[in-house]
Amino acid sequence: MSIFRSTVTITSAAGLRAVQAAVADAASRGVAVVACAVDPGGALVACLRADGAFAASVDIARDKAWTAAIFGISTDDLCKRLSQREVVREGLAMRPGVVLFGGGAPLRQNGNIIGGIGVSGGSEDDDRAGAAAGLRALGLD
Repeated sequence: MSIFRSTVTITSAAGLRAVQAAVADAASRGVAVVACAVDPGGALVACLRADGAFAASVDIARDKAWTAAIFGISTDDLCKRLSQREVVREGLAMRPGVVLFGGGAPLRQNGNIIGGIGVSGGSEDDDRAGAAAGLRALGLD
């Protein structure tokens, strides 16, 4: 019996590339955001706050990334899956760090969750687009 297992995880260089792409995507639309990348366990790997982005967006972006990594689905999809399960949705929404609105996406490679990306500071559409740009920068869209 083995008492350990190996995990596949995003590198700090890849996390930085993803958050830079997310922030640049938002900037191209005139929006200042924060983007964070986390590993599969939700630990912060990279974070970038654009000039002028709200300070509160740092925690929100990290929480979006954490939610996406831990649950293995986008924050949008998690909310949709829980739409008919009000008690569960409300219970999860009350948990620290769980976000149930757009802007968080899992980072998946070869079927493995290698982390998550979260973007905050714009509209939900802006944040979703930024997360998608981060995925594209890593060839994960």
